[in-house]
Amino acid sequence: MAFDGIVTRAVTQSVADTLVSGRVVKIHQPHPHDLIITIRANGKNHPLFISVNPSFARFQLTNVKFQNPAEPPLFCMVLRKHLEGAVLDSAEQQGMERIITFSFTGRNELGDVSKKKLVLELMGRHSNLIFIDEDTGKIIESMKHVPPSISQYRTVLPGHEYMDPPYMDKRNPLDISTEELIRQVDFNQGKMNQQLLQLFSGLSPLIIDEILHRAGFVNSRSLSESFEGIMGDVRTGTYTPAITQVNGKAYFHVIALHHLQGEAETFDNVHSMLDRFYEGKAERDRVRQQAHDLERLLKNEYDRSASKIKKLKKALKDADKADHKQKLGELLTANMHAVKPGDKEATVIDYYDENQSELTIPLSERLTPSENAQKYFKQYHKLKNSAVYVEQEIKKAEVDMEYLSRLLQQLETADTQDIEDIREELMDEGYVKAKPSKKKKKKAAKPVPDRYMSSAGTEIFVGKNNKQNEYVTMRLGRQDEIWLHTKDIPGSHVLIRSTAPDETTLQEAAEIAAWHSKSRMSGNVPVDFTKIRHVKKPNGAKPGFVTYDQQTTLFVTPDEHKIRSLKQNQRG
Repeated sequence: MAFDGIVTRAVTQSVADTLVSGRVVKIHQPHPHDLIITIRANGKNHPLFISVNPSFARFQLTNVKFQNPAEPPLFCMVLRKHLEGAVLDSAEQQGMERIITFSFTGRNELGDVSKKKLVLELMGRHSNLIFIDEDTGKIIESMKHVPPSISQYRTVLPGHEYMDPPYMDKRNPLDISTEELIRQVDFNQGKMNQQLLQLFSGLSPLIIDEILHRAGFVNSRSLSESFEGIMGDVRTGTYTPAITQVNGKAYFHVIALHHLQGEAETFDNVHSMLDRFYEGKAERDRVRQQAHDLERLLKNEYDRSASKIKKLKKALKDADKADHKQKLGELLTANMHAVKPGDKEATVIDYYDENQSELTIPLSERLTPSENAQKYFKQYHKLKNSAVYVEQEIKKAEVDMEYLSRLLQQLETADTQDIEDIREELMDEGYVKAKPSKKKKKKAAKPVPDRYMSSAGTEIFVGKNNKQNEYVTMRLGRQDEIWLHTKDIPGSHVLIRSTAPDETTLQEAAEIAAWHSKSRMSGNVPVDFTKIRHVKKPNGAKPGFVTYDQQTTLFVTPDEHKIRSLKQNQRG
């Protein structure tokens, strides 16, 4: 895990320097595993973000905005009762462990001084945030309850005494001398990375790889110099926050990672780095959980439509035999005089063949010659009519596939609100059965598309689901403003709030359209643009489907970093 003891130390030091002696002014819990405590210190409000998300547990100061639920969870309400108005006395890390204690002083309902603690335990899927009364040592509330049935070691429930989590018998790497380090390590055993990992707390495999890389040929001298060099930076708080990209995977740390051969982006502070690294990751994780059933449904429906088209095309191929059936009926009618009741077949001259070859026509013994001819004419009409029906069904299935493909693409970039919009749309379209509810249906909120700002200061709007797409195109856009969409590729509707955008704005809007499409990771993506007046929605069309003309095509390669910066401009 990259959020190791060293990163924890860097964040703890920064939080303490910034927030200690500050006063709690707001507490929000935007998600069950996330908490934001806004502390006013040095004349400014600082949002302290704390998460016990099983995959993205961390804490930091943040600039990211979160949407809060209509009703706060119980844990949030308990904290508000005890901590709003309280002063943060300290933020301390236990050794190099990923355990941080926030101590507060406030006043209770009687006006008496009250001391409370928030203990953050960053332990992967076992991460927790526990609120404790300092005088009694008992738990007031916790973000996750741990009853005896789950853990035999300790119970984490209101009213129970707080116990530290179990520790492994590891040394604090900041407290060990060079001589002791050399004594602890077996240079003949090898597997140096595993030895260091088992010896010391707070060191991730990533930082151990860096220690060994700096040591080069590992011996007592090179290892001790490399180890002490990094620990010296940690002791003095000499950090270099950076994210390094290697083969499409991102790594972060506050110590420069020279062993990673990739492009590194450095940051002014650890909090900016964490904001960038985790941006959207926890949200995407929540979306994946919420959208798992929808994704499975859409894929199943897509595969069902594809299978249906395959069968229909086979039926259409069979329908191609209609003309042959008509020919058999006509040849049999022309040679009726030569056919006798009870014949199993009739051999006739094929007048349609330029060589006038003979053709044998199968007959039913139970039918008269005339009835046999009528049988072939009936088969002809049935196949002819079925061909029209089959072609219509193929077109309908192809429309369904295109629609489902668009929804699957929207799931890839959706946030939690987008998921609810897509779920509601699928209910309206009959793909998902609506759950009966006695509650009065709330009036639908106005869609809120994503908003960007071009380098030239022009607004650009992006629909992230069909409800937003239709709002952007049919209601928000004015007749002569510019509309964009990836050419023949599922993607978002994009609107430039200008009738004559400059070339830079047009280029940036095209890149935004490419990024919000199925080809977001591709190069040279074709993007059409035209005026809103040339965009139409056919009667009876699926949600989000439009036709357009008089378009011009641009070819662009989307740049995630650039697009992110354009979206950030809206906060400007």
